[in-house]
Amino acid sequence: MHIQLNGETYALSGPLSVAGLLEHLQLAGRRVAVELNFEIVPRSQYETTHLKDGDALEVVHAIGGG
Repeated sequence: MHIQLNGETYALSGPLSVAGLLEHLQLAGRRVAVELNFEIVPRSQYETTHLKDGDALEVVHAIGGG
């Protein structure tokens, strides 16, 4: 299965939820925003939103500074 992740083709070995992808990317528990096919996915729906072949995702994480 292939998705577009931040504009790049990304291969997945099998179906994942948004939460599973974030865990795979080692971003679980971090402050991130996820857009799936041009719609923001609420954090409360990460577990129940499953990715499909050809989906386009943008994942942005906040980086603090000062």
